[in-house]
Amino acid sequence: MELKKDSNAVSIDMLLIVHSEKRRAAQGAHMDPQADPGALLQRRGGFQGVGNGIRKWQKLEGNDLYGNLAEKQHPQQPQVITSYDNQGTQLTVEVHPRDAMPQFLKKFSLAKRDKNGNMRPRQPGGKDAHAYPWDRSSLKSMPLDLRQFEKLDTYASQVTVKSGLDELVSDLLQEADSDLERVRAIWIWICHHIEYDIEAAQEKDRQAFKPTDILRTQKTNCDGYAGLFERMCRIAGVQCVTVPGYSKGFGYQTGQSFSGEFDHAWNAVYLEGRWHLLDSTWGSGLLDTATSKFTFLYNEFYFLTHPALFIEDHFPDNKNWQLLKPPQSLRQFENNMYHKSEFYNKGMLSAHPETSIIRTVNGKATITIESCAPTLFMFMLNGKQEHGLLSLRKNGMKLEVYPPTMGTHKLQIFAKGNSDIYSSVLEYTIKCNYVDLGVQLPAELHQPVGPSWFSEQMGIVKPSHPDPIIHTSDGRCSISFGVEEGISVLASLHGDDGPITEETQRRYIFQLHREKRTELKVHLPHAGKFALKIFVKKRQEPGNYVFVFNYLLCCANTKVNWPMFPECFGNWGQDNELLEPLSGVLPANRNVPFKLKLHGIAKALVKGQDTWPLTLNHEGYWEGSCSTAGCQEVYVMVLENANHNFYSYILKYKVNTQ
Repeated sequence: MELKKDSNAVSIDMLLIVHSEKRRAAQGAHMDPQADPGALLQRRGGFQGVGNGIRKWQKLEGNDLYGNLAEKQHPQQPQVITSYDNQGTQLTVEVHPRDAMPQFLKKFSLAKRDKNGNMRPRQPGGKDAHAYPWDRSSLKSMPLDLRQFEKLDTYASQVTVKSGLDELVSDLLQEADSDLERVRAIWIWICHHIEYDIEAAQEKDRQAFKPTDILRTQKTNCDGYAGLFERMCRIAGVQCVTVPGYSKGFGYQTGQSFSGEFDHAWNAVYLEGRWHLLDSTWGSGLLDTATSKFTFLYNEFYFLTHPALFIEDHFPDNKNWQLLKPPQSLRQFENNMYHKSEFYNKGMLSAHPETSIIRTVNGKATITIESCAPTLFMFMLNGKQEHGLLSLRKNGMKLEVYPPTMGTHKLQIFAKGNSDIYSSVLEYTIKCNYVDLGVQLPAELHQPVGPSWFSEQMGIVKPSHPDPIIHTSDGRCSISFGVEEGISVLASLHGDDGPITEETQRRYIFQLHREKRTELKVHLPHAGKFALKIFVKKRQEPGNYVFVFNYLLCCANTKVNWPMFPECFGNWGQDNELLEPLSGVLPANRNVPFKLKLHGIAKALVKGQDTWPLTLNHEGYWEGSCSTAGCQEVYVMVLENANHNFYSYILKYKVNTQ
């Protein structure tokens, strides 16, 4: 084969098909984007492999699109084949009968196409590149105030298809005054009207669509989204290209490698002298992995995304379309941590470790997230909210995970942000080669652990124990915190020693209230690890108590065997105080002393086999004693009004019969 090249044309004396395939078919390797145009001459057979759906769609549209502009002429005349690679190089080939004299045609072109599609848009250069890694300046590649689009977004989302694509674009642009607004109107319309075609996406030879078919069915795959967006932009007079590549989208597995045909397509648009990236497929909604059903759910993140963030889940066939300096390699793309779009939508800034696969150290894996504002988090290990300690920080969180078995585990982290819904923001694969049997956390230990900005927000302030873990050597501890006016507190204790009723969960905790502080006296029934859960509610509002946080209580003393506290009834006032007896089980045949601080009562007594009155001392405590002989239960009773004879039960004790 002889390739002749000068300033005007390229001629070849045998039948060839020229295309912009960037990979060697046999090895799947990437060619240098700056390679000589002659290197783009591939084997016979037309457009192969890369962006297969895009190529087919372009062929259906004929000469209006870039890349597949072959013109079949009379058999006796030279055949002219023209193609454009992703660098914007126009390669025109004359195919002549052997021994015929070629005619010089058009020259290589790096010029821009106009809005009629006559020339190729300018290719990305140095001024288009953004610094990598992300500088945290913005989620967007250009300064945007999304409030400026509110009226336009509402209008564009409500435009309907009347006839063809040209009229649709014309209608969309009625409220658009700049290229940015034209792009925005097209983006909003596609994201709110075009449904992802799951069947087409699952075909091996991925089907692509004409714009006319997409408008009729309002369904397509990623190639169709990108092709439609490009076509509509061109009608609107905005430079736009379709970019094929690899993606970390539906079906992506953490740590997987990429090879073979590209699986996705998106767009680049030229605005205000610079190229910008967007993905209308992912901006339109979500695909449920369980049901394979598509749901419209607009995602702003993929509109003019900052390239340093876009590269996390989009790897283009041509490194120049990364719009990054320095560009990332495919290996880096595979190994880099994948932060889902919701990671940034919810205000996250960074996560550590920055690799998707974590190996435990002494049976533990630690993950931290930094956020730009206080955020609620939760996690799931192998689908369960167990085996981890998640503590909230003012700007992020810390999570310590203790896998229960050796092997590979899936860790998912969710964030709430400003909405009421937790969204998945990160996924890790944890590889554990050692299990610390001494770290077995209670199954009822929920998230978060320890006080934080959230407990403060819920009315619990200045805790005596700011750390999430409390160690006790004798099985007893006392925890106190300030409580805002009008807030009621409820606490319960949970271990892994079998079924415990809701009553007994609270009977190992005795709650006192002194001068706007609540004290929780806790007695553990035995050695081990326990979750102490804290709930709150506003007294004047109906509804249930809301979980706020829990402490992890740890006791290694096997001699610990504390009984429950006495049972409290509804008339036990929040400001009352019990000094003795604290044990809910009293010894038989003994005189037991009682000492309590009770507010707003006229008389108090203890009732067993007989009745013993309590007297008020000069310190404000009601004191006395009671014999437990001949009874199984002992009650503390109060008379609230001296003019009445009705006593109320406030405490109940059991008598040990052994």
